[in-house]
Amino acid sequence: MPLQIEHVCQSLAAVAPLRLAESWDNVGLLIGDRRRECRRVMTCLTITPDVVAEATDQQVDLIVAHHPLPFKPIARLTTDSTASGMVLELAAHRIAVYSAHTAFDSARRGINQQLAEGLQLTDIAPLQPDPADTSETPDGSGRYGRVAATTLEPILRRAADFLKLPNVRYVGDPDAAVTKVALACGSGGSFLDAARRKGCDCMLTGESNFHGCLEAQSQGIGLILVGHYASERFAMEQLADHLSQEHDELTVWASRSESDPLRQFSL
Repeated sequence: MPLQIEHVCQSLAAVAPLRLAESWDNVGLLIGDRRRECRRVMTCLTITPDVVAEATDQQVDLIVAHHPLPFKPIARLTTDSTASGMVLELAAHRIAVYSAHTAFDSARRGINQQLAEGLQLTDIAPLQPDPADTSETPDGSGRYGRVAATTLEPILRRAADFLKLPNVRYVGDPDAAVTKVALACGSGGSFLDAARRKGCDCMLTGESNFHGCLEAQSQGIGLILVGHYASERFAMEQLADHLSQEHDELTVWASRSESDPLRQFSL
C-alpha cells in the first residue's frame, strides 16, 4: 500500500501529540486529502509566497509548517490577501499542509527540549508541566534546567554556537552569575514570570517586547533574544531528518527558499 498523507500525519502526531496544543491554536492537517499518496515532503517554519513557489516547483505533496496556514478562519478564498491567495495556490496544486505549532513547542522531544539540550542544560523540566503526563520526561510548556556555576556571557556564547548565529541580543549583566536557565521558543516573553518562580537566573527566547525586556531587567533576570526565526527553524530541519529516517520511501527536505526576514545594517 502506498504511503499516504495520513501516515505522515500519524508520524508527526507521535512526535508532537496534538492534545498539547494551546486552545487558541490551529493544528493538525489544515489543507489536503489524508488519503492522497505522499512521496515528497518539505518542512518550513512559515509558509510564505517563496515557500509556496518552491513547493509547487518541486511538486511537493505535503508541507509541514511550524506556523499554521490558515491560522485564523478565512472568510473569503480570494487573492485579495496573501494568506487566502496562498491557500488557493496550494489547493490548486493539491499540496497538503500540516502544522503542530504549540504542540511541537511543548512535546517531550519538541523545540524547547531541543533548545535545552543544545544549551547543555541538566535536570531539564517543563516550566509549565502537562498535568496529565506523569512520566519521567513529561511534556509541557517551556523548559528550564541547570548549568555548572557560570555567568551570562558563556550562556550567550552557547546559544550563538548552537543556533549558528553571528550575534545575540540580550538584557542584563554579562558577568551576572547563572546556575539555572529557562527557555521558551518563539515569542516567549510571557514565560518570564514562570522562569522567575522556578528561580532561573536567565531566560532564552526568540523575541520579547520592550516592556518585557524592562521587566527582566527590573527582576534581575538575564534575557537572551536569539530571534523568532532562529529559535525555531533549526527544529524544522531536524524534523525533516526524522521523517526521512522513519519513512524510506519519502523524499524530505527543509525549505531552501525560507530565510529570516530580519536583516542587520552595518555602518
